[in-house]
Amino acid sequence: MTQHSSVRPFRSVRPGLGALSLGTAFLVALTGCTSTKDSAGTGGTTITVGTTDQVTSLDPAGAWDAGSGTIESEVYATLLSVKNGDTEVSPDLATGIELTGPKEYTVTLKKGLKFANGHQLTSSDVKFSFDRTLKIADENGPSSLLYNLASVAAPDATTVVFTLKSADDTLFPQVLSTAAGYIVDEQVFPADKILDDKSIVAGKPWNGPYGIKSYDKNSLVSFTANSAYKGQQGTPKSENVQLKYYTDASNLKLDVQQGAIDAVYRTLTTADLEDLGKQKDIKVHTGSGNGIRYIVFDFTTQPYGTKTKDADKAKALAVRQAVADSVDRSQLAQQVYKNSYQPLYSSVPDGLTGATPSFKSLYGDKKGGPDKATAAARLKAAEVKTPVTLNLQYNSDHYGSSSADEYALVKSQLEATGLFKVNLQSTEWTQYGKDRIKHQYPLYQLGWYADYLDADNYLSPFYSANSWVANGYDDSAVRELITKEETETDAAKRTELLQQAQDKAAAQVPLLPLLQGSTAIVTRTDVSGVPDELTSAYTFRWAGLAKK
Repeated sequence: MTQHSSVRPFRSVRPGLGALSLGTAFLVALTGCTSTKDSAGTGGTTITVGTTDQVTSLDPAGAWDAGSGTIESEVYATLLSVKNGDTEVSPDLATGIELTGPKEYTVTLKKGLKFANGHQLTSSDVKFSFDRTLKIADENGPSSLLYNLASVAAPDATTVVFTLKSADDTLFPQVLSTAAGYIVDEQVFPADKILDDKSIVAGKPWNGPYGIKSYDKNSLVSFTANSAYKGQQGTPKSENVQLKYYTDASNLKLDVQQGAIDAVYRTLTTADLEDLGKQKDIKVHTGSGNGIRYIVFDFTTQPYGTKTKDADKAKALAVRQAVADSVDRSQLAQQVYKNSYQPLYSSVPDGLTGATPSFKSLYGDKKGGPDKATAAARLKAAEVKTPVTLNLQYNSDHYGSSSADEYALVKSQLEATGLFKVNLQSTEWTQYGKDRIKHQYPLYQLGWYADYLDADNYLSPFYSANSWVANGYDDSAVRELITKEETETDAAKRTELLQQAQDKAAAQVPLLPLLQGSTAIVTRTDVSGVPDELTSAYTFRWAGLAKK
């Protein structure tokens, strides 16, 4: 949908993106924006998308992973959203948002909103959705994004009032556009527990561009355009979409190659992408990205962790720091990913305001490379016996089959120092999320894609008190810095706070950043709706997809 000229998108206070002075009477004028149909109407063709990325749950309160999000972003809508390729939020289910007090945002809903099942969508559903996510606080869900939300009120059918814990939170409108902001049907979802996928599909609580027509979890899901949707993505160009799941990336490559599927979204190997890019009837879409890859240390079960029989805080820190001294990110980027990923030296990817390469100056050769002598000296000073046994877990269906090569190389790098013995294991994604929050993995792989393009989204989910990572790390000084940057309206001061938070966290290594890069999208050449070059703000959405 083309944005109306009268719409002025909310601009959070972020250097380089513009800043607005926010006062208690300031109005953020997000004027009404309704859906518009494509001039040709919804096409009757079916687009088939292939993926290896599994779903954990269709309940927005219980999933915060890319596999689940691929479906959720199509069948659920938010009050505000970001138009594809843009960085600023604008109305989706809402007509506007006002800053009506230092700690208060008021949102007005469009009139006549409905779910696909015919139920009215009112402010009561909005309040229910946010209250529910906070109450359930599922460890694999997005509730931590609502860190500053104190309460939600619904004074009338189209008005919602959000009261915050801290004043001057210019990031909150962005939070409303994330996975924590999906609006669900209070007549379908229970208020205090996660609803199973079968019951969700039966309830048809869809308010996004598409609804689910048939559902065979992690096998084949069929979608059809949702005529009740009134958001800014407009009427989908293709009436039907199928999402087909693969356990083997080589079969995924073969099917797109032979035309059995129309597009691939997560995840093919770098070698497969290179091969497909040479074929005349295939288009490989790549570009800059905001995705990151990292290793998490579980502070309870890692060597010398708090719940191990030989718990020792100083030795545990030395082990984490010595691992940080020993990894060779450049080798990982080149050998495994042919430099489609780049070395990452902070939890905040390079290119975002506030990013600083803390790990480069603190570890290894202090230039970004590994240093065995430094690692050995740390362990010796802490009286850690070597080799240290590291139980390292990774996943290949969610992060792609190249993860096996990536972590085999990490194992090789660590063991080459003579300081570590690495036991490497892999688990399927549907089990992976359950195990990691139960502290069954002392060290493990994770990845991250931004909910909103701001450095805070790479800090608060990892280092806040109710961290999504849930690895037992909690530092009051880091938490205080994050809290301050979230409400700091001076751009220079906020950047300094962001950098300080990264430096302090890096010194303790709760997680070890490795790589940053983008997710490639592969399409047949008869499929349109995906830009040739993907920007860091691009999100794969289906409403614009069409097939000749």
